[in-house]
Amino acid sequence: MSVGEEIRTESEKPQQSLGTSAARNLATTTKSAPQMQEISSRWLLRMLPWVQVQGGTYRVNRRLSYSVGDGRVTFVKTGDQVQVIPAELGELPMLRDFEDQEVLAELAQRCQQREFVTGDVLTSFGSPADEVFLLAHGRVEKVGTGPYGDDTVLETLADGAYFGEQSLLDSEAIWEYTARAVTACTVLTLPRQELERVAERSESLRSHLQQLRSIPTQRTNTFGEAPIDLSSGHVGEAVLPSTFVDYEAHPREYELSVAQTVLRIHTRVADLYNQPMNQTEQQLRLTVEALKERQEHELINNREFGLLHNCEYDQRIQPHDGVPSPDDLDELLSRRRGSKLFLAHPRAIAAFGRELNKRGLVPETIDMGGNRIPTWRGVPIFPCNKIPVTEARTTSIICMRTGEEDQGVVGLRQSGIPDEIEPSLSVRFMGISEQAIISYLVSTYYSAAVLVPDALGVLENVEIGRWR
Repeated sequence: MSVGEEIRTESEKPQQSLGTSAARNLATTTKSAPQMQEISSRWLLRMLPWVQVQGGTYRVNRRLSYSVGDGRVTFVKTGDQVQVIPAELGELPMLRDFEDQEVLAELAQRCQQREFVTGDVLTSFGSPADEVFLLAHGRVEKVGTGPYGDDTVLETLADGAYFGEQSLLDSEAIWEYTARAVTACTVLTLPRQELERVAERSESLRSHLQQLRSIPTQRTNTFGEAPIDLSSGHVGEAVLPSTFVDYEAHPREYELSVAQTVLRIHTRVADLYNQPMNQTEQQLRLTVEALKERQEHELINNREFGLLHNCEYDQRIQPHDGVPSPDDLDELLSRRRGSKLFLAHPRAIAAFGRELNKRGLVPETIDMGGNRIPTWRGVPIFPCNKIPVTEARTTSIICMRTGEEDQGVVGLRQSGIPDEIEPSLSVRFMGISEQAIISYLVSTYYSAAVLVPDALGVLENVEIGRWR
């Protein structure tokens, strides 16, 4: 090599063939359709029987039943101090329909906060009952006496529950069970004496309580429904009872809800960039997927018709040990006939699987459209990521009976709407703006109805982050 001759590196050598970056400009790439991480299995939409609703409203006619306060009590927390929201005292049976907010506020102020640790006894069987307990936080077991004198757990209560409400009206009431704290508990108590002191100064509360004491006990069946008088086992010419089936005078009506959005596509994109995939079709496909995800979320969480908010209080149960055990799911199944499916967050299913592993149990599975779905007692457990998980890592498990014929849970929709692409889902052309943007109105209409209360049950406050 002569002096001064430049040494060329590999990168400085002249190019002898077409580069890959330039070649891609002439090549047809292999590409996927637009992907979307939000898409889930949406088992609820697939398994729920859908009822055609004409006129946008569905009325649920039921046999007349007599209802008492059956909701949950809500609290507010400031530091380590807990107070009950005054209006929430209306959930107690003796204060149901009582609307004097000033009196309710005074009763709320007279509630006394008490703290219990694990194992503490809140009430003892046979002792006088003179106060109502409002459970702000924690878990409490009602313990009764079994047929052979041993203790047996009658019920487990958790946040928002109350017990002892009968003591506010009956001065001779006694505790028919022992209440024991399973975890650390924060409780508000309202003594009967405090209620009577407020009633002495409040004419509205005094007359309300007197009216309650004067109302005769309604004859009902075990479900709280007005009875149908029948006769059986008689002989001879006995006089048969006459009867009729009474209906609710004001049945509940469900109006179809709606999820909508306006999809916008520039005409230049729709005209020029449609090969090999149609841009308009792909935009609509992903928009429809997002609407269906929102639809399932609303069917679970909507405060008006969502399953979690429309489950009756006596159909809500608490896990005995926090974690979802086979015993808890058995209890959930026992509350209704003909259960068709469970819905649970995937993490709740994993927690249930851990409990099965500890007991050496292997759940059966069934094939659903090519998917192996675990079952318990023959009832499939479908995953649903729309069921919320709280910051404390608790969630809920839903069990339901479905279908109109079985008086279960049904989905509501109206097919045959204009520009429909799927039942109750339409894509309507809205025109082209002066900016050459095409607009489509994408709408889906839906709701859900629980035909009778025992069609839907919920296992609440399921702990999914506790490993033993």
